[in-house]
Amino acid sequence: MPAESVLVNFVYCHPVGHAVEALQYSLGYRRADPERRVGVVLLEKTAVELASWCEHIDEVYTVDVDVFEPPRHDVLAHVPAEWDWVVDDPRGHQRWQHDLFPGLAGYYELAAQHFRAGRGHLQVGAPRPSYRPRNRLELKLPGEARRWAAELLPDDGPTIAVLPGGSSPRWRYPSLAGWHSVLSAFAERWPTARFCLVGKLAEDGRTSTTFTREEFAAMAATVPDVAWAVDVPLARQLAAVERCDLFLSPHTGFAFAAMAVGTPWLALAGNDWAEYYFNPGVPFYSVLPDLKRFPSYVMLGNEPDPVEDDGPRSPSMSAERIAEDLPELLDGATWLLSGEADFESAMRDHFRRLVPLFDGRTDAIFSVDNLHLPYV
Repeated sequence: MPAESVLVNFVYCHPVGHAVEALQYSLGYRRADPERRVGVVLLEKTAVELASWCEHIDEVYTVDVDVFEPPRHDVLAHVPAEWDWVVDDPRGHQRWQHDLFPGLAGYYELAAQHFRAGRGHLQVGAPRPSYRPRNRLELKLPGEARRWAAELLPDDGPTIAVLPGGSSPRWRYPSLAGWHSVLSAFAERWPTARFCLVGKLAEDGRTSTTFTREEFAAMAATVPDVAWAVDVPLARQLAAVERCDLFLSPHTGFAFAAMAVGTPWLALAGNDWAEYYFNPGVPFYSVLPDLKRFPSYVMLGNEPDPVEDDGPRSPSMSAERIAEDLPELLDGATWLLSGEADFESAMRDHFRRLVPLFDGRTDAIFSVDNLHLPYV
């Protein structure tokens, strides 16, 4: 009898973190039945190569979808239609998401017509097919990338990877002066530390870092020992991060991939979303903003007005906020670098601090695989 087949149809916006979510869910379906054939459908413009570094995924398909425009009627023609199970990204069926992303609604309408699921066409999180949560996602990076990273970052002291911002508009991340204060404080606390700058400046239709090369250079000048993993292939970036003891950034989906290579994440949290992806076994620490002073977590379409800080700035990324929370950022790094940090302690502490920010409304808190539920 042939192995049961499951297709994780996970097409959403193209930032890296959403691809990592798809890999995590695919792992849960494989762990529930190791004999299964597991496939995944990803947006063509996302970090699709991540799936090739996952031993639990058998087949990878990509689709050319613009979430703002109607998809071509044949966008799924190259994807096999017959599976035992097809499970969709639930966001593809949420009306408010359709209002924001009409192309997403069109894609999932086409998917409903295209796929012939012998046992069910459902959504991730449905009772079927069987699923086992709470799995550690581990990317198996190419040997070439790891060799390159080993030359870039010899194993001779603490190394901190820094991604100053993600793909959102530049004003939603700290100013150059804000990063100068952070990196100067880190270099003073750990004078022998090496810093590894990570980012992607090339505009190729995929997500890129909205900092400039000049800003990266100015950041590099702030610290005594720095390595560059900027504008190199994704495998090399992640191999460099894998060799680091800590990954420091604001909220960004690239941090999900950093945790998938085992590197603890120190988040300067804020903007739209509280951290919602946690990789079992990989510790983290989120420095949470004071929501009354630095409005955050207001979801899509409800951004707070920017403040003046070397131009417009997201309140939670402002110099005032950074100055207030810099001691906690250093303390979080101290814990993560101590060798004593563990995942369970990270989860308990994180949600102990997060739940009061939501005034006890635990229904407004979510996470991949619902890992937060035991802690709220």
